[in-house]
Amino acid sequence: MSRRFAFSVSLLLGLRIWVPWLPAFGLATCGYLACGGWRFVRVFCLTVRRDLHGLLVLLRVKFQMKQFVQNNDTIPTIFKRIVERHAEKVALIEQSTDRRWTFRELDNYSAKVGNVFASRGYNVGDVVALFMAGRPEYVGLWLGLAKIGAEAALVNYNLRQDSLMHCLHVAKARAVVVGTEFVDALLEISGSLGKSLEIYVVGSSEDAKLPEGWLCMDLLLSIAPTHEPPPPRDRGFSDRLFYIFTSGTTGLPKAAIVVHSRYYRIATTVHYGFRLRADDIVYDCLPLYHTAGNIVGVGQCVLHGLTAVIRTKFSASRFWDDCVKYNCTVVQYIGETCRYLIAQPQRTTDTQSKVRVALGNGLRPPVWAEFVRRFAVPQIAEFYGATECNCSLGNFDSTFGSCGFNSRILPGMYPIHLLRVDETTMELLRGPDGLCIACQPGEPGQLVGKVVQADPLQRFDGYADDTASRRKLAFNVFTQGDCVYLTGDILVMDDLGYVYFRDRTGDTFRWKGENVATAEVESSISRILRLADVAVYGVAVPEVEGKAGMIAVSDPERTLDLDAFYARIQHSLPPYARPVFLRLLAKISTTSTFKIQKVELKKEGYNPSLVRDPLFYLDSAKGTYLPLTEALYADIISGKIRF
Repeated sequence: MSRRFAFSVSLLLGLRIWVPWLPAFGLATCGYLACGGWRFVRVFCLTVRRDLHGLLVLLRVKFQMKQFVQNNDTIPTIFKRIVERHAEKVALIEQSTDRRWTFRELDNYSAKVGNVFASRGYNVGDVVALFMAGRPEYVGLWLGLAKIGAEAALVNYNLRQDSLMHCLHVAKARAVVVGTEFVDALLEISGSLGKSLEIYVVGSSEDAKLPEGWLCMDLLLSIAPTHEPPPPRDRGFSDRLFYIFTSGTTGLPKAAIVVHSRYYRIATTVHYGFRLRADDIVYDCLPLYHTAGNIVGVGQCVLHGLTAVIRTKFSASRFWDDCVKYNCTVVQYIGETCRYLIAQPQRTTDTQSKVRVALGNGLRPPVWAEFVRRFAVPQIAEFYGATECNCSLGNFDSTFGSCGFNSRILPGMYPIHLLRVDETTMELLRGPDGLCIACQPGEPGQLVGKVVQADPLQRFDGYADDTASRRKLAFNVFTQGDCVYLTGDILVMDDLGYVYFRDRTGDTFRWKGENVATAEVESSISRILRLADVAVYGVAVPEVEGKAGMIAVSDPERTLDLDAFYARIQHSLPPYARPVFLRLLAKISTTSTFKIQKVELKKEGYNPSLVRDPLFYLDSAKGTYLPLTEALYADIISGKIRF
């Protein structure tokens, strides 16, 4: 397409030497169409409105971020301007208590947090881990820490033991703020925390008996001043705000660095791209330790003055009741959220809400169509992205099934690309010149984003672990010396530039809205089974978003006690990481370098007619693994058995 366009421009300029502009333009147009340019004309007519909106959003965000860089702004200083404009407007609503926080109250609470930690000697760059459920205090805590230049580590409250300890260690946390509901989880590892780590408990009464040395955060806040804490020196738009833990292709959770500019870019691109309004009320039932809940959702409140309703835990049965009660106009989802809602019995509240935008990712086409039909939501605001990536996508015009687009008119407008990969290894393929090969429309490939550190829109901030950061980069991709961020995801683009999600590369799969790192699960289960060979991988379940975890265990003597095994993994793994299917083998095949071979295991899946080894599936209601027969397999495939 670009070659045809270049040819036409050259022809136009050449003809202009001998003929006037109008005839030259007509001849050049004819030459363009004769070379197959009519396809470009079709693409132009069908996508110019979409692309123009995307370009305006991109330029608007880029211009604002340039100003913030020049002014050395931060998320707290931007939030302060919102407070000045909307001091008495409701900022956050806590669904569990129905308490409403105004912007002034949220600002005062965060100022108290900053003053508490400043008075206790916390400085720029000190890390405080938050290990608590999502509620308004959660927002006030990380915002207050940011006011003094300290950094929050947003720890997944489902983690336990080794995984939890790892997160605190990799973030180099100086303190932990823990909710009363998770005190027991912290006590399990208290012997390994070290005496220098301070622990603050949120939600406990002033006279509650806490473990020796632990501090009551609520008591400290009750006597703290509400004036702004001393502003941090040398802290700006490109500095660290907090850490979000995300599963990579291997190993334990990685601490993804979120700088102030990244927080702003994600939240604001969503705001402008999906045309959110100042009077919108966002229903946020997603965990606040995730990007979706804390940046995409809460970011609309902190940066744009919207009201956000925070529900600590998603409830399918109460979802629409809450939306009606709080007059919500925007709801957040992950793919599984929508499936759970559809599985609920039909109720009058299904179509009584004022919701006009459903905002999220991972919505499968079959669920998408039924969700729109049943709940009459006008706009599906599907997007693609990851906490650390520099190549997020947005479906700004609700095109069915798409997670975003890239312009076919001006493909360089947004520097993302799909690159060919080896179907077996999922490694990038390179041509004779050593450079990578771009995919054509309809050809699946790995999504990558060009890294330009000087540009806030294209920078890659990486992880707290430099080694993990380097693994997400590839060099000499389009030209010698360049660098791109590797998403690890396979997508495909159609001839209009709409992009559709296909699959994930590597050993990470997504289940129940969470990324599951197989190496982490393998390590935990192998330890439970006394270092038995274990292979963990994702398998598809019809009409279910993501992939269910499946485990192959080397058990030649068939001595595995299934009841005891499930009891142990309940204690060691969060619900989304517990394998749904179990396969017992005499021996697991490995390579010459002792790497477990999973390709054949994935292909065979959990079909009893293909697998001769004993197969089991997790019956969560009964709390154990049950034999997987062909009849039960048929029920799973047909959807009679759901997970």
